Amino acid sequence: MKTVIIGGGVAGLALGIYLHNNSMEVVICERCQEQSNKGNAFLMHGEGISILSELSKGIGVEEIPGKFINHFSLRKETDEELTHQKLDPWKCMKRTDVIAFLYRLFPEEKLTFGREFSHFLYDGAKATAAVFKNGEIEEGDIFIGADGGNSKVREALFGATNFSKTEVKEVLGLLKNKELSKKLGTRFTKFQHENKSISFGVIPSSDEEVVWYIQYDPRIMDIHETGARSIEMFCQELLKAFPEQVQEILAMEDFSGAYIWHTKDFDLLPSFHKNNVMLIGDSAHLALPFTSAGTTNALVDAHTLFSLLKQGVAPEAAFKRFYELRSAIVASQIKKGRDLKTDFLNPEQRSKDGGVVPLISKQERAIKRRPKQKEITVVYFTDPICSTCWGIQPQLRKLELEYDKHVHIEFKMGGLLPSWDNFNRHGITKPSDVATHWEKVCAQYEMPINKNIWLEDPLPSSYPPSIAFKAAQLQDTGKAVMFLRRIREMVFLEKKNIIKKEHLFTAAFDVGLDAARLLRDLEGKAQGLFREDLVLSSILDVKELPSLFFSNNKGMQLSLHGYQPYESFENILQALSPSIEKQHYRKDAKSLFERFETMTTKEFSFFRNETEFESQHALRKLLGENKISKFESAAGNMWINNFQDQLMEVKSA
Repeated sequence: MKTVIIGGGVAGLALGIYLHNNSMEVVICERCQEQSNKGNAFLMHGEGISILSELSKGIGVEEIPGKFINHFSLRKETDEELTHQKLDPWKCMKRTDVIAFLYRLFPEEKLTFGREFSHFLYDGAKATAAVFKNGEIEEGDIFIGADGGNSKVREALFGATNFSKTEVKEVLGLLKNKELSKKLGTRFTKFQHENKSISFGVIPSSDEEVVWYIQYDPRIMDIHETGARSIEMFCQELLKAFPEQVQEILAMEDFSGAYIWHTKDFDLLPSFHKNNVMLIGDSAHLALPFTSAGTTNALVDAHTLFSLLKQGVAPEAAFKRFYELRSAIVASQIKKGRDLKTDFLNPEQRSKDGGVVPLISKQERAIKRRPKQKEITVVYFTDPICSTCWGIQPQLRKLELEYDKHVHIEFKMGGLLPSWDNFNRHGITKPSDVATHWEKVCAQYEMPINKNIWLEDPLPSSYPPSIAFKAAQLQDTGKAVMFLRRIREMVFLEKKNIIKKEHLFTAAFDVGLDAARLLRDLEGKAQGLFREDLVLSSILDVKELPSLFFSNNKGMQLSLHGYQPYESFENILQALSPSIEKQHYRKDAKSLFERFETMTTKEFSFFRNETEFESQHALRKLLGENKISKFESAAGNMWINNFQDQLMEVKSA
C-alpha cells in the first residue's frame, strides 16, 4: 500500500518518517521549490518533544532543537507580576530547525519539491492519484493532506473553508542576542496591558536567540505596511506604555525578519477524511495561536494515525477511529483558543487574580466521569510547623493509598503558634523549647526533623504559612496539599524559615501553583479563610494537633487526636462503614515514587511493609542507579523521584 503525503511540514514529515521507518511505501510532495526556511519559532509541548525523540530512534531530548521552557510569568504593562507558574515540559524552537531536523530523518529520494496540489484523479469515489500544478502526477492507495491551515486538499474534499474573522493580529520576530537569551533563562514572559487588548511576549528559542511577539486588537491601532521601518514604528507606538525590558528588546531588533500574522481558525470539521483521503495537522483542525497547540497537534496526529495503520486497521476504518480519538480534543482546544481571545479582547472583564496560562496542557480524555461522592469525610486540623502532624504523614499517606476511593479529607488550619507573646503550650514557651521537643518527636516517630531552625532562625508565628496554605486552596485543593507537604519539608528538613515569602513563593512554584497569585492572596482573601478555620476549631474545641473528625453520610461521627497508629485510623473507618474494603496498591519503588514525589525512609518502609534496614538497602540501590536522588539532613534523609524520563528532569535555569 502506497501513501502519498501532500505537504512537507511538521505533520507530513513526521507521518512520512513513521511510515518509512516501518517499511511502508510513502512519498511526500511539498509545494515549495526547496527545503522551507519560512516561519518563525513556536512552543512545543512535552508530548511533541517525545515524539520527535521517538522519530529519531530515541536520541536524548536535549539533542532536539530548541530550549526548554518551564516558567511562565505574566506581568502588567507596569511590570507588576500577576502570575508566576511552573509549566509542563515545553521547548521553544525555530521552525526551520525542526524542519531541517525532520528532513534528516526522511530519505531524500522520497521527498519531492515544487509540487503544488491541484486536484485528485478518481476511480469511482476513491482517489487514485494527486495532480499538481506543474503537471506531475503521483499515484497512490491513500492520500494524506498535510498542507497547512490554507489546505487545498481540505478544499478539494469539503469545499471552501469558513474561517473565523480576524479579530486579533500578531507581530512576530526573532532576535539573535545571546545575553538576552541567558537573562531570560527558561522563562516565558508575557506583558499584558491591564486596560487594553495589547500584549507582548518573549521566549528564548536557543542559547543565542529569542522569539518575541505582539498580540493586539487592530481596532486600537493597525498597520498595513510590511516594511521593516514601518513595523518598527508601529511596534514602538503600540507598546510605548510598556516597561523598560520591552523597550530594550524593541531597541535591539532591526525588524528585517518581523512579519504580521492575521490569526484565524475554523469550526471542527464533521470528518477528517473522505473515502481514502485524510487530513492531519492544521489541514484538519486549526486553533487560534493563544494555545500554542498547532505543532504539538501535528506530531500527535502523525503518531496517532501511524499507530492505527501499523495495527493493520483498514485505512478508512483507521481514519474513522482517528476522528473518534482526536476530534473532541482538538474541539476543546479550538474552544480554549476562542475563550482566550474573548478574554484578551475584553480587558474590563478579566479576572484580577491573574491570568490563564496561554498554553495547552497534556492532552486528556475529552470526557471525564463525575467524581463519586465518598462515604467518609475527615476534617483534619493541622499546622505547617506541628511536628506530630509531620509524624503522622506515613499514616495519612497510607490511608490515601488504601482508602482513597472511600475517604475525603478536608484540611483545616489549627493556628498552633500565634506569636511568642505569653505563649505556653505543654511547657513550650520559647523557640529553644521547640528544638528540644522536635528532637524527642524525631526519635519517637522516626520521621526526620532538624531542630536547628529554632536555634538559628526561629519562626515568630505559624500563622503566615497557615494563611499561605489557605491561599493555595483558593487555586487548587489537591495542589494545596502538595504545597503543605513542601513547606513542611522546608521547615523540618531544610531549615528554611517558612514565614519568609521567598520560600512560600518557591514552594508554590514547585508544586505547580501560581506563585505570584498566592502571595497576593496571602495578603487578602486567604486571611478570612484562615480566620474561619480558627472559628471552626474553637467550635469543635480543638485542643490538640493533629485532630481528625470522621463522619459518614448517616451522621455518625468519631474523632482522633494526637499521634495515632495506623490501626486506629482503620478501626474508625470500619466503625463508620463496616463494609469498607481497602484497595490494593503497588509497592514497587517506581509506583510509590510516581504517587509521592518525595518520601522519607520511614514512609518508604511503612508503605512497603518492610524493615528500615531492607528499605535502606533498596533506596541505596535506587540512588546508585540514579532513579532517585537524596536530600541529606542531620536527622535523616528525604528521597526524591528521578524515575521520570529525561524530559521531565529538566530543572529551572
